[in-house]
Amino acid sequence: MLLQRRKKKEIRRAKVRRRVRRRVRGSADRPRLAVFRSNRHLHLQVIDDDESKTLASVSTLEKKFKDLGFNHGATVSAAQAAGKLLAERAKGAGVEQVVFDRGGYRYHGRVRAAAEAAREVGLKF
Repeated sequence: MLLQRRKKKEIRRAKVRRRVRRRVRGSADRPRLAVFRSNRHLHLQVIDDDESKTLASVSTLEKKFKDLGFNHGATVSAAQAAGKLLAERAKGAGVEQVVFDRGGYRYHGRVRAAAEAAREVGLKF
């Protein structure tokens, strides 16, 4: 029963992701900020889909997050730190505006915290 529910959830998320990716596409002018959320960590990437290149990325698996005191990245505070760090790295790569791709996840919790933290640093959505 639990396995069936998990499978349905994965299938629904995959459908939403495909539907969103048809409309959301990153370019050199305005790359895509993609979010991947697992049970323990969060991964953020700024991607230029025209050239299939990652311009900036952040993961809560990085050593920097251990140094900041985060044991795992499944918290809203870790997501905020990741969003700020990604925005700084993206600005360093010359990116000012992005298209937000929430990856089929609801705009809530860690996804929202990462997006709002990136906005605070000055990344425009």
